[in-house]
Amino acid sequence: MIRTYSQAAVEEFAEQCYVPVINGLTDMYHPCQVMADLFTVIEHKQDYRNLKYCWIGDGNNMANSWINAAAIFGFELRVATPAGYEPNAEVIARAEKAGAKLLLTNDPKQAAAGADVLNTDVWASMGQEAEQKEREKAFAGFQLNRELVELSNPGSIVLHCLPAHRGDEVTDGVADHPRSRIFDEAENRMHVQKAIMATLMGNR
Repeated sequence: MIRTYSQAAVEEFAEQCYVPVINGLTDMYHPCQVMADLFTVIEHKQDYRNLKYCWIGDGNNMANSWINAAAIFGFELRVATPAGYEPNAEVIARAEKAGAKLLLTNDPKQAAAGADVLNTDVWASMGQEAEQKEREKAFAGFQLNRELVELSNPGSIVLHCLPAHRGDEVTDGVADHPRSRIFDEAENRMHVQKAIMATLMGNR
């Protein structure tokens, strides 16, 4: 299992390795987190299909992985980012070619309206700390707050891969909202990662 910055490094390692290699995190993707998130959705919504998902914030590795998941599993995904912070263009093109139901917008209200799952992440990921102040200005209108939660469907749930910068990408009122499932989501990381390892080791 590799958790690093460069996607190319993981792919090169996998090409030379004789056992499965798990992408624990790269700048491009974070698939293990999305698997835990979808498990959390199943836990609280009984299914992950036929739901509307929204991603609000940075078009980062999490956004890219959610786009991949939408293409694989067939659910509807709305992604709202500031201009200039969109997800990877190749990821989007590949997902659209696969028939993914995507809405890409610069309007967080459009993404949140009628959503069943609201999701976000920090505005400055690991390695981007020097951009924090610049990103705070760019993402000022992309905070997951009560207004956006109220636009979503009744019974919607809120996710965040943590750690959160409360007051930036998510408010205290939403992180601690009755619809918030962020701590269940954090616990599920451990269980889902065990399941991935068990599967790759042949269920031994």
